[in-house]
This record gives sequence, structure tokens and C-alpha cells, in this order.
Amino acid sequence: MSEKKTEKKTEKVSIRAKVQAFGGFLSNMVMPNIGAFIAWGIATALFIPTGWLPNETLNELVDPTITYLLPLLLAYTGGRMIGGDRGAVLGAIGTIGIIIGADIPMFLGAMIIGPLGGWLMKKTDKLLENRIPAGFEMVVNNFSIGIIGFLLMVLSYTIVGPIIEGLNTAVTNAVEALVATGFLPLLSLINEPAKVLFLNNVIDQGIYYPLGMQQTLEVGKSIYFMVASNPGPGLGLLLAFTFFGKKAAKRTAPGAIIIHFLGGIHEMYFPYVLMKPLTIISMIAGGMAGTATFQIFNSGLVAGPSPGSILAYLALTPRGNFLGVILGVLVGAAVSFIVTMFILKADKTPDDDEELETNIEKTKQMKSEGKNISDTKESMKLEQNEMKYEKISFACDAGMGSSAMGATTFKRKLQKLGVEDVEVKNYRIEDVPEDSDIIVVHKDLEDRTKRKYPNTTIITLTNYLQDPKIDELADEVLQSKS
Repeated sequence: MSEKKTEKKTEKVSIRAKVQAFGGFLSNMVMPNIGAFIAWGIATALFIPTGWLPNETLNELVDPTITYLLPLLLAYTGGRMIGGDRGAVLGAIGTIGIIIGADIPMFLGAMIIGPLGGWLMKKTDKLLENRIPAGFEMVVNNFSIGIIGFLLMVLSYTIVGPIIEGLNTAVTNAVEALVATGFLPLLSLINEPAKVLFLNNVIDQGIYYPLGMQQTLEVGKSIYFMVASNPGPGLGLLLAFTFFGKKAAKRTAPGAIIIHFLGGIHEMYFPYVLMKPLTIISMIAGGMAGTATFQIFNSGLVAGPSPGSILAYLALTPRGNFLGVILGVLVGAAVSFIVTMFILKADKTPDDDEELETNIEKTKQMKSEGKNISDTKESMKLEQNEMKYEKISFACDAGMGSSAMGATTFKRKLQKLGVEDVEVKNYRIEDVPEDSDIIVVHKDLEDRTKRKYPNTTIITLTNYLQDPKIDELADEVLQSKS
């Protein structure tokens, strides 16, 4: 019986890891191009007829940018991720077919055809490998990409484009029906648990951002950019821990507030929710209240706020929407704060630092799979003679948020200890160098990381600001260098 339960648990974790990987793939297509999206958002906020500086001439930049430039950038990036530079070109060639054949911005199509082009190029190059006569490499390479690109472009224009446009229309109609009935806040029932499980990129990059860009082209703003990225609920939860939390949670929450609310790294509040799972109710209630406020004031942003900080929110708020946007954030924070306060006050568990760390460790063990570095000093000493500490890689979903913060913090720890000859860098999970001695990730990304690097030592964290494993690792590095 227990074996069956273990198998089911492993299967669930594996499915979650696969969904995380898919969301990470979508995110890694979008993140390198966020600057272009923001540039388009600024042009939209300034030059459309209802913008800050209406300009009929410069407004002509808006439509071509969203119709051609942004989808092609997504397709190029997606193709390059799979098939290198040649895959990037093939993905862009195929995507121009669906762009020309559609009446809506083809973000979803670009995120399908781009990687498909990269995959086709990768398979074609492998098929032709060692079969090209000497001296004909350039001819074969150029004509192979040209012929396949032509076929993919025609296929996209005639078949793929209309299918994706139909699917997009169906999804848009479903979400717009939800908006019309006033039930859009119910999306928080999906958004908030998904965020804590690192599945937010699947929703944001796959659904909300494409719908938001399409709506922005029509009306100059979109509420879809805010239904999952509102920093208010996370602020309220962390404030409640600041005033009513216990011991370590109370001490670390103020620092987490700064990084979450101003820096836009929402992962900062995830450990607090996992530590007190009942507080997911706070996040759902705060998210619903914030979205309802956005709806009441008919508020929206001109582009996706990335990272999801209050600074990005304000920078992307169009004229006439500041009151609704700010109130939506504050209302979400207030509701989350009040609900979390009652949950924490009702919790009579006499936590202290050791018990808190024990609870976090138990949560990690229940939610994670496979082998970790042993927690006992004895086993760490046994490993010390064999373990190298030359390259330590911090990894996360997109390689730009929590992993960057973790790497910076750890480098400073090593510098204080006088250790200078260890390379510490941050990456997205799929880009971690194969020769890394240790990979450091959040515990909810452990399964995904192990699937990619089964033979590399992986350390999992539960709290980016205070985790004993970071201090233990720093001590082990110091001892190995002495």
C-alpha cells in the first residue's frame, strides 16, 4: 500500500516538474524580449489618441511593432533555444506566414512555430550530418533552410495560422465572458496556488500576456497583465508576518518585503505560504479583492510588468488609470494582511527558530524527491575530501530573479570568509554549465533540476534570506580551501 502511495506521489511531482519546465520554456522565450515589449508599451502609452502625448505620426509605430516585431522576436528566440541560430531563422520564416495570414497579433502562434522551426532545423541538420560532399556545405545548408522555411511558411499561412486564430478567439471569448459576468476575480483560485508551485509562467506567458497584448492594441490597456502579477497580496502577507509572525519568520519578513514589493521577486513570499499552508487563503482573497478593484475602476496596464514590482506597475500605467491601479494593489495588500493576521493569531504553535527550521525541513522532505546533500556534519565531512568547490551555480525558472539574488548573497558570504577562487553565477535551470560542482535551487524546482542534471550534487533552499544550508555550504567551501 505504501509503495503505491509513493509511486503516486512521485508521479505527481514529475508531472509538476514537467509543467514547470514548460512554463520555464515559455518564460525563456519571453524574458530576453521584455525590453521590446516595454518599448512598445511606452510608445502605446504616449502616442495613441488617449495617451499622454497623442501623436498621429508616431502612433504609426504601435501597430507594426505588435504585429510584426514582437511575434518575430519570440519566434526567433524560441527557435534559437532548440535549433541554434539556424533554428532561429527557420522559426522566424515560419512565423511570418501566420502573421500575414491572421487578423490578430500572433503571439501564441509565434511561441508554437518558433520552437517548431528550431526542432525541424535540428532534425534536418542531424540527418544531413556527415552526408554533405566536401565543398558543398554552404550550398546544402542554405538551400535546406530555404526549402524547409518556404514549406513551413506556406503551411503556417494556410493551415496553422487559421487554427491558432480560432483557438485564440475561443480563449478570448471565454475570458471576456468571465469579465462580462464579473467573475474575473475567480481566476485567483488558480493563479495563487500556481504561483507558489512555480507554475505561474505557464499562465502568464501562455495565456494572460498574449490576451493582454491583443486587448491593449484595441483599447490601449489591459487588465490581464494584472490578474496574476499584483504585488499587493504578497505585500500584505509579508506585513502580517512582520507584525504577527514568530521568531525567524518575523525577523526575515521585512527584508522579503523590500525584495518582493520593490524588486518584483514574488518568490520571496513562497516559503512563508509553504510554512503556513493555510495562508494560501490570504493570497487568494487578496488576489480576488485586487482584481475586483481593478475591474471596478476599469484599470489596466499597457504591457506585462516584468518583474512584478510596484515600480513596474507605475511605469506601465496609462493616463487616467493610476487611482485604480494603486487602489487595486493596496486593497489586495489589505485583504491579504487581515486574513493572514487572523490565521497567525489563531495559530498557537509555540514556534522557535529550531522548530521553524525543522518544520521547513520536513516540508522540503515531503515535497522533494531523490538525494540531497546530507544534513549531518558527519556525512558532510566524509564528502569533503571528494567534493570540489570551484563552480557553484544558482538556478531558477528564468535565471534572472531568485537565482541572481541567491548568487549575489552567497558570493558576499564567501568574500567575508576570505574565499575568492570559487565561481558563483546564476542561470536558468536549462543553462547551468555541465561542469558545475553544485547546483543550488528552490526545493520546488528540485525534481525538474534532477531530471536535467542527474549526476550533479543539488542543494535545495526553502528561504532565500535565511536558510541554514547556505551557511553550511559556505563553511564547507571554507574548509575545503584551508
